Amino acid sequence: MDNPLKHAQPLSKPVPKSRVFMRIIMVIIGAIIMALGLEQFLVPNKILDGGIVGISIIASHLFGIPLGVFIFILNIPFFFIGYKQIGKTFALSTALGITVLSFATIMLHPVAAFTDDLLLSTVFGGVILGTGVGIVIRYGGSLDGTEIMAILFNRKLPFSVGEIIMFFNILIFIVAGFVFNWEQTMYSMLAYFIAYKTIDIVIEGLEESKAIYIISDEYEEIGSAIMNRLGRGVTFLNGAGGYTGDPKNVIFTVVTRLEESKLISIVEEKDPTAFLAIGNIAEVRGGRFKKKNIH
Repeated sequence: MDNPLKHAQPLSKPVPKSRVFMRIIMVIIGAIIMALGLEQFLVPNKILDGGIVGISIIASHLFGIPLGVFIFILNIPFFFIGYKQIGKTFALSTALGITVLSFATIMLHPVAAFTDDLLLSTVFGGVILGTGVGIVIRYGGSLDGTEIMAILFNRKLPFSVGEIIMFFNILIFIVAGFVFNWEQTMYSMLAYFIAYKTIDIVIEGLEESKAIYIISDEYEEIGSAIMNRLGRGVTFLNGAGGYTGDPKNVIFTVVTRLEESKLISIVEEKDPTAFLAIGNIAEVRGGRFKKKNIH
């Protein structure tokens, strides 16, 4: 009797080698960029990042051991936790990123800092650091075990992952205030905020897209106007009212944030009573998202 498992399809297709190679290169580049932000701007001016890297900066200052040593050792447990919680690819990408980051900080440490101005170091260090972290996250890795730790604690504590990370970083900055001084702590918090926002930009991109849902009896007219006047494709969905059970026609489309205002004007013009829901989208792929000519 023929074994049906013989003809079964594999659970997942192998990732193309070109994509794996690109991931490796971008993780390495992101780690080196983060090392530049740390060693050329933040660390020489005693300005901290949050998370495990922040703890490593404090430990390096107190014990005189290279920063890269602490970054690597303190993140080792999170390689294994990340493997169990998120997956093999994430764990390997994280291991590669943190190894490169640790080595790069050791190599860059003897190089003179770009500036000793605290404000310039905070702003540029935060942007450069956030760029490096954002690149690594975008390509499936991490350079700090804090989020993995927060996911683990989230299962046992009545707090969200974001709240756990915030509490953890507040504690680090308070400790830094005693180890260094409170002025440096305030600059550290500013650098962390700048890095956080830069990470969002790198991951989501500057050309942020908007997902639009429109419920209206004039759905055909609105859809036609969006296609003709914005050059965007639309999809008509069938829905039903939760209370009444009446059938509803829903328009779905994706536009850039620059086109959002014009789309709202079109909807208000065709049906002032239409229901309109707008949400952010980090990335759009496939389909017919490319804008068509409208003239």
